[in-house]
Amino acid sequence: MGEQKDRMLRGDWYLDEPGLAAERRRCWRMLDRFNATGAVDDAERRRILEELLAKFSPGASVLPRFHCSYGTLISIGANSFVNNDALFMDDALITIGDNAWLGAGVIVCPGVTIEENAVIGAGSVVVRDIPDQVIAAGNPARTIRRL
Repeated sequence: MGEQKDRMLRGDWYLDEPGLAAERRRCWRMLDRFNATGAVDDAERRRILEELLAKFSPGASVLPRFHCSYGTLISIGANSFVNNDALFMDDALITIGDNAWLGAGVIVCPGVTIEENAVIGAGSVVVRDIPDQVIAAGNPARTIRRL
């Protein structure tokens, strides 16, 4: 691993380097294929995400258009749902727990964990961890109530 990638994973300021650029291009090529799938191509979308993401658990679903930088720093738990037009800024680990639901147009910032059974409202910007069993929404996303 390069020095700049190490810095990125620690959450420090970092500069781009050829290795990071190559990882992003690989991710973007896979996302081009994912986002171009047809309405009935569920199996192909699953295959692409199983290859791209660090973890894509059984029953999880991500709808196109989906965007991220690397993919390999994202884990999505079982039966979780990510609606259309999500952006995961995975310059650090992003973890989505089991049975989480993310509304359309959600932005998830680097280093965030969304615990299990959490609901994130459409258009929210998640800049810090979200606990389990809550509805959170807004910019930045805040807990609205417990489930």
